[in-house]
Amino acid sequence: MKSTRIFTMTFASVYPFYVQKAEKKGRTKQEVDEIIRWLTGYSQQQLEKQIHREVTFETFFAEAPQINPNVSLITGVICGYRVEEITDPLMQKIRFLDKLIDELAKGRPMEKILRA
Repeated sequence: MKSTRIFTMTFASVYPFYVQKAEKKGRTKQEVDEIIRWLTGYSQQQLEKQIHREVTFETFFAEAPQINPNVSLITGVICGYRVEEITDPLMQKIRFLDKLIDELAKGRPMEKILRA
């Protein structure tokens, strides 16, 4: 899997697309934020600060307070790749987020998305 271009893209440039994808399917920005906070350990204030700072995906995940220990429960295919088989740690985190947003847009209940 190659695609290091996404590593240098700003999180702020992609974030509106996450929200848009969710809202098109009747979900909310608050749910998107909840998913991101669950995955990364950011507080809402910290998340907004990262968006405002326009950090890259690489920085966004490097500065994340704590990746949720239940990420190993995230499985499935996103962009043609099984997320649990992605070997690059940063790419895997990005694809975990993509997978969770995809599940939200498909109408999956938040309890299941957050692996509760």
